[in-house]
Amino acid sequence: MTAIPQPRAASATVFPILFAISACHMLNDVMQSMLSSIYPILKADFALDYWQIGLLTLAFQGTASLLQPAIGIFTDARPQPWSLPVASVSTFVGVMGLAFAPSYAALILGAMFVGFGSAIFHPESSRVARIASGGRFGLAQSVFQVGGNFGTAIGPLLAAFIVLPFGRPSVALFGALAVIAGMILVRVSRWYAAHLNDRKRKPVDKTLPLPRNRTIAAITVLVILVFSKNVYMASLGSYYTFYLIESFGVDTRTAQLMLFLFLGAVAAGTVLGGPVADRWGPMTVIWISILGVLPFTLALPHVGLAGSAILSVLIGLILASAFSAIVVFAQELLPGRVGMVAGIFFGLSFGLGGIAAAALGLMADHYGIRTVYLICSALPALGILTIFLPKRIEFLAR
Repeated sequence: MTAIPQPRAASATVFPILFAISACHMLNDVMQSMLSSIYPILKADFALDYWQIGLLTLAFQGTASLLQPAIGIFTDARPQPWSLPVASVSTFVGVMGLAFAPSYAALILGAMFVGFGSAIFHPESSRVARIASGGRFGLAQSVFQVGGNFGTAIGPLLAAFIVLPFGRPSVALFGALAVIAGMILVRVSRWYAAHLNDRKRKPVDKTLPLPRNRTIAAITVLVILVFSKNVYMASLGSYYTFYLIESFGVDTRTAQLMLFLFLGAVAAGTVLGGPVADRWGPMTVIWISILGVLPFTLALPHVGLAGSAILSVLIGLILASAFSAIVVFAQELLPGRVGMVAGIFFGLSFGLGGIAAAALGLMADHYGIRTVYLICSALPALGILTIFLPKRIEFLAR
């Protein structure tokens, strides 16, 4: 254990940069979550079926998924600090497209531009968070991630009180958020570029702490855990409002407020996950988060409106705590490959969610929304695969 590099002191944590990149993550994900929040409006305006709603999600999340790993691998070798403001430009174009699209095809194109912005933003911003962490990787990942989760949570709230009363063209107001994010990211990029200049002569140790086969197996397990988490999250993120409207007869605004409760719990769970992972290890968080949520997901399709509100909050709180721990765990398994890890897991997160949303939309058209939730409720049982992950002491003992 004497060979373990000591982390930098907590005082080295650059909180202004962490908060700035987290704020930009929030603004970025407000615009992203706005897409799913306006699905009822788009469904009515364009007479869409559920499979077309799912295809919209696939256009957004699938684009981000396909590009993020490639961008992450490229930027591991050639960091691109000034790509961060470019991400905001792409998102701005996508938001304008969603606001004024004259056809369903144009909606798809707008969703893809939002996906491009996500694909560019996440790998480099995740690297910025790790560089600014001062060795407190779980905390930094949580601060970064909670910005995104908070943005995802308030997106439906803003849609309920802005887009719903004033119509789809009011989506253009969200473009101002992309402008603000771009201005902040210019300053972050300057800090990031200066940091790269200071450290360009220091070689990065990319030696795997475990044998290659064990590393591949562990990453595969983490991918499956992300799959179980994000397919379930996709079922709530894309169709929860429709489920509430169909099952309990609530209006669209009430359904969006219920979605806000769930997404707010997701943000809170993300805050808790990173510090707990730093203190007790990511394995503890992964066990509790993925498998521990199973009783609540199984119960959700069988309770009333009040029970759905309570269970959705518990599910969001518990399930969301895993993601930061999974990312930190993967970064330890693949040292020096922060962009690749971010690309795989943030990109995979979007991609699996998009594929699931499209498939779940087809299932909902044929068998009903309730059937979708009955099937998805068992997905967290895949958390039992955590038993095949290496213990923390194994991969730290180089």
